[in-house]
Amino acid sequence: MADLLGIFGSAIGPIIAIAGVGYVLATVKEIDPEPLNTAVVYVLAPALVFHSLATTQLEAATLLRVTIGIVAFTAVMWGIAELVGRAVGEEEPALSALVLVAIFCNSGNLGIPVSDFAFGDLGRGTAVLFLSVQSVLMYTVGVYLASRSSGSAGLAGVRRVFYIPLVYAVGAALLARALNLVPPEETAAMETLQLVGDAAIPLMLLILGIQLARTDTAAAVSRAWPATALKMGVAPIVGLGIALVLGFEQPTVARVFVLETAMPAAVTPLILVIEFAGSARTEGVLVSEYVSTCVFLTTLLSIPALTLLIAILQSGVVI
Repeated sequence: MADLLGIFGSAIGPIIAIAGVGYVLATVKEIDPEPLNTAVVYVLAPALVFHSLATTQLEAATLLRVTIGIVAFTAVMWGIAELVGRAVGEEEPALSALVLVAIFCNSGNLGIPVSDFAFGDLGRGTAVLFLSVQSVLMYTVGVYLASRSSGSAGLAGVRRVFYIPLVYAVGAALLARALNLVPPEETAAMETLQLVGDAAIPLMLLILGIQLARTDTAAAVSRAWPATALKMGVAPIVGLGIALVLGFEQPTVARVFVLETAMPAAVTPLILVIEFAGSARTEGVLVSEYVSTCVFLTTLLSIPALTLLIAILQSGVVI
């Protein structure tokens, strides 16, 4: 019980609180979330990922193995989600939204604190690395899927990737590390980047709360269960299988990798859907409402699910 309360108090409780503020704010005032989305996509998220990737202490070999694992996880879950979505009769734009929910985990504002609490400094470092790599995929694969859901699939969707600053931020961070040009963390430049990047997490949660306040939950919940089942039931099994195949040298890194794949649906796909497919509807429900409902449901379900998974991983029974 103490562990459950600790996990809730250090990771999930603050998330619920911040999103709740956004929800309440949107119920008492008319707020347009789109300008907030633009600030996150083009300013705050690139700063967050650049700082995290430039300052991580994990070795290059671990970076490569985790990167391979995340790409493999994304590819496998994409294939499964496409098959399941078509099997249950989903069509665009709901199909792409289902895939977005299934393949991207909340590895940042939930994954990092939970991993830190469960596995200490190494857990936090691994979670930051997971966030950095997944962020590249979010702003490439994720942008393509969000564009596809709006009806602009193919080359038109891919071109949008090159207008997302985060892709260049990751490249700049990797180049700076390779050339040993990363400034010390206590310099004004790095502290400013950290400050700007840290602002992304609460703003994303506020946007989630605002979107939930604007969501016709009753209409969206009935459509959200296939994506929710994929995210909370299938994704951790796929993550465990990939971790076992890759054979991480450090058991803690492997356990955090599995834990990150079991996180609820990420907030960033909601940001991308609003940015690139804000007016798309599926059976009268906005795609953004569908995604925000999936985020809401998986986050609620993650409270008991993550607690049980952490206990299993810490015991060393499975990995």
